[in-house]
Amino acid sequence: MEFLVISNIALWIGLIIMGVINYALIRQIGVLYERVAPAGALAMNQNLEVGQAAPELALQALGNGLINVGGAQGKAQLLFFLSPDCPVCKSLLPAIKSAAKAEADWLQLVFGSDGNNYDHHDYIKQQGLEDFPYIVSELLGKTYGVAKLPYGVLIDERGKVASMGIVNSREHVDSLFEAKERQVASIQDYMAKR
Repeated sequence: MEFLVISNIALWIGLIIMGVINYALIRQIGVLYERVAPAGALAMNQNLEVGQAAPELALQALGNGLINVGGAQGKAQLLFFLSPDCPVCKSLLPAIKSAAKAEADWLQLVFGSDGNNYDHHDYIKQQGLEDFPYIVSELLGKTYGVAKLPYGVLIDERGKVASMGIVNSREHVDSLFEAKERQVASIQDYMAKR
């Protein structure tokens, strides 16, 4: 009988210790969740600021004629800067095309790059980008302050820069749309204001 009482007491002590440990772990997970908030696209740009008028350019797109970038157009524009030799850009293309088709009622997707036109013609065919304007222009990248790829700039319907940043994942692309919707410069700014 004495052994049964001792084992029950030991089990209850073990259960209480496990409850305290679980509580401490749950609190730590909550603290980590607050510290590691959704990052969103990292805005690294010295030429533009969110909210300012986007530079207006009329540029020749490969196979699509003259394309107006920036300015009030009735639809928002997502400028996605990429390169044929960028593996991250290539991996993001299905997500970018899917997002553009899902948001086609309010969004126009425009690809931007620089370099040799011949490389880009093959790349457009390989990746199935024929349905979208594809501009090969060093001026476009310099005007919009693109330093690293892949980079996205979302211009709203009124021709103002709504959000921008380096986009390495579908979540980063979605964060550009979310920042526009919440009318903040970036998801980081939104989280800092909360």
